[in-house]
Amino acid sequence: MDSEIKEEIPVHEEFILCCGIETQVLKCGPWTDLINDQIANRPKLLIFIIPGNPGFSAFYVPFAKALYSSTKRRFPVWVISHAGHALAPKDKKILTTSDDPNAQEIKDICGLRGQVEHKLAFLRTHVPKEMKLVVIGHSIGCYFSLQVLKRAPELPVIRSFLLFPTIERMSESPKGKLATPLLCWFRYAFYVPGYLLLKPWPEKIKSLVIRMLLRRMNLQSELSFLNLLEPFCLINAAYLGSQEMMEVVKRDNETIKEHLSKLTFYYGTIDAWCPKEYYEDMKKDFPEGDIRLCEKKIPHDFILYFYQEMADMVADWLKDDLSKI
Repeated sequence: MDSEIKEEIPVHEEFILCCGIETQVLKCGPWTDLINDQIANRPKLLIFIIPGNPGFSAFYVPFAKALYSSTKRRFPVWVISHAGHALAPKDKKILTTSDDPNAQEIKDICGLRGQVEHKLAFLRTHVPKEMKLVVIGHSIGCYFSLQVLKRAPELPVIRSFLLFPTIERMSESPKGKLATPLLCWFRYAFYVPGYLLLKPWPEKIKSLVIRMLLRRMNLQSELSFLNLLEPFCLINAAYLGSQEMMEVVKRDNETIKEHLSKLTFYYGTIDAWCPKEYYEDMKKDFPEGDIRLCEKKIPHDFILYFYQEMADMVADWLKDDLSKI
């Protein structure tokens, strides 16, 4: 199955200016321009993946391909990078579009609130208004997914899947207790050394180092992972992480209650970012909700080695909805 996915499924990579910042969008399937495609050739639904932090969309390609295949290749699957987490290689063209006329100037676009506005601006300018949406969030991407539902009720989102959701008490979680001092207080100490060490490296050297790292992790990709060693991207990921620790505290029960029929939550049993007690609290507060606990010991970072299992599950949960389209 894996070799079939890698060989046969096209992935189109674009770098666009969204809200004035470079953004990587990876598009799985033959549809690359939903706005300008003729209506007759346009799919009726888009599956839209919002990553965790760091928001390096290339890590999600195996999951996107597997999901595209598991949903019978009927609908495009797109992955968007977070604002400030992607820089285009020198030989890549950056596409520009007219901004959403309703979009206000986005302050602190690399922060928690700015990232939400960034996703909304993309959906409003690159996806037809009538196109149905399935939004999949992973980790902090689940927080952004809920904010998309809250801030843009006009978007035709029919389902949203929140995988290993970091939507509350992040700094109190086992991983959060370790990450909070690093991200909130000590990250500044790494800025200057990071720039001095990584910025002078030529792209060829960075590519070589990344290929060696991926090989050690037994991972392969036809796309660039250069942003892994780009100080600008790493600093913005750390900055976003610091805001997560400080601001993702109280669960947004009001938004969850309003959109509960669209939502599926998937919690891990070995997840130190959202421990099992968070699942139990959700089940207690929303007994009628679709709130699931992993039975397969899939880790929080499923995109590395458990993408096929997650894609098969999500496709199965979507089966009834897609049969009506």
